Amino acid sequence: MIAVAAKPFAFRLEPRSTALVVIDMQRDFIEPGGFGETLGNDVRRLQAVIPAVKKLLEICRKSGLTVVHTRESHRPDLSDCPPSKRLRANPKLRIGDAGPMGRILVRGEPGSEIVPALAPLPGEVVIDKPGKGAFYATDLAEILRLKGVRQLLFAGVTTEVCVQTTMREANDRGYECLLIEDATESYFAEFKQAALEMIRAQGAIVGWTATVAQLAEALV
Repeated sequence: MIAVAAKPFAFRLEPRSTALVVIDMQRDFIEPGGFGETLGNDVRRLQAVIPAVKKLLEICRKSGLTVVHTRESHRPDLSDCPPSKRLRANPKLRIGDAGPMGRILVRGEPGSEIVPALAPLPGEVVIDKPGKGAFYATDLAEILRLKGVRQLLFAGVTTEVCVQTTMREANDRGYECLLIEDATESYFAEFKQAALEMIRAQGAIVGWTATVAQLAEALV
């Protein structure tokens, strides 16, 4: 076991049974013209964490950890996209509509792909998820079980939505979870801060948080 300096106290990491889960680092959320921007968000906040996520991937790959990437995306016929999700709010473009990078959040379209700087390597797990959480309507739980994974490191976007939802799903399934603070981001600074505090409150009720540097110090 390796001790990672974390909040609210040290996280005891076992690399052989740990996976890194990088949530939804997709063009539609991160690049100009994508779905995130059509919702009125400043995508530069999310772009800013790409170097930290890249460094985190390098560390975890070098250490032999299982690496999982997720993409929020839907079938071309939108049969897995409830109307309550597609019709919510008043964006310029809705899920399934044609945008600058193809149909918004549809599997196989350019916008649903992970940004090139963080592209999965051959053999790494890629999960297409129709919901916020990565365990809902996916094979993630079975994949992790077969790999003997019991601990999860988290990065990606957005902190308070898909990242936190997946962490809570994982927590309920018995996984120990560590969120890498500087490798996750929100369109809203206050939402990210609140999510970090909620996750590690009451003695790590959902999980722990640490920085890329703190993880690197423990693993390298």
